[in-house]
Amino acid sequence: MLKERIRQWRHVFKLDPNRALPDRALERICLSGTDAIVIGGTDGITSQNTRELLDRVEEYPVECVQEVSHPDAVIPGLEGYLIPSVLNAGSLEWVLGAQHQALKRYGEWIPWEDIAVLGYVVLNPKSRVGRLTKCKTDLMEADLTAYGRLVEHLFQMPALYVEYSGVFGDKAMVEAGRLGVSQTRLFYGGGIAKEEDARTMAAIADTVIVGNLVYLNVDAAVKTVQWVKETEKSYRHR
Repeated sequence: MLKERIRQWRHVFKLDPNRALPDRALERICLSGTDAIVIGGTDGITSQNTRELLDRVEEYPVECVQEVSHPDAVIPGLEGYLIPSVLNAGSLEWVLGAQHQALKRYGEWIPWEDIAVLGYVVLNPKSRVGRLTKCKTDLMEADLTAYGRLVEHLFQMPALYVEYSGVFGDKAMVEAGRLGVSQTRLFYGGGIAKEEDARTMAAIADTVIVGNLVYLNVDAAVKTVQWVKETEKSYRHR
């Protein structure tokens, strides 16, 4: 089951079907030792560009799953699908509305063992996903802790995803999310650009997601695998 497999993820690369990535760079990313490749994005995601990128990734021995941003772009037969629920969105459309509509259309054919619904908290208001979902980002640390408890105890989702999308996050806010979960995984994504960034968030989060750096500096992106995996987590519970 995907929910169990993501518990083994320590480092993940996120690739955007709407961004160009040369073959040599993709090869280096897929053979880097990362635990998984997540295919997904916010703008310009279609079934065609998603299928094209997935076909390229599937040539390599790395787990590959799709982050579903639009039901029309879903590619059948993959190893898994991550379903975002943006908890601090300005509209219920991004918490459960879009998911409800997708289930009306495709519910009979969904492989539930390959599905994982993640509780996203988006904290960069200038990001594409932040603007699209009109996220409420003026949050206090107590809000992040509460979101963690919401994800773990009320919604029983497998992961809380603290997403800064393009900028490096506030360590104190990520630590506050950490306080809200014990059995649930804490994912962090956003602005990882150098060794200090990777190690800082790897000490707090269970799983570190690296995305933009792949397109800016593939050499540094590949190095993040080692930086994250050799950093010990600084908390006791899992």
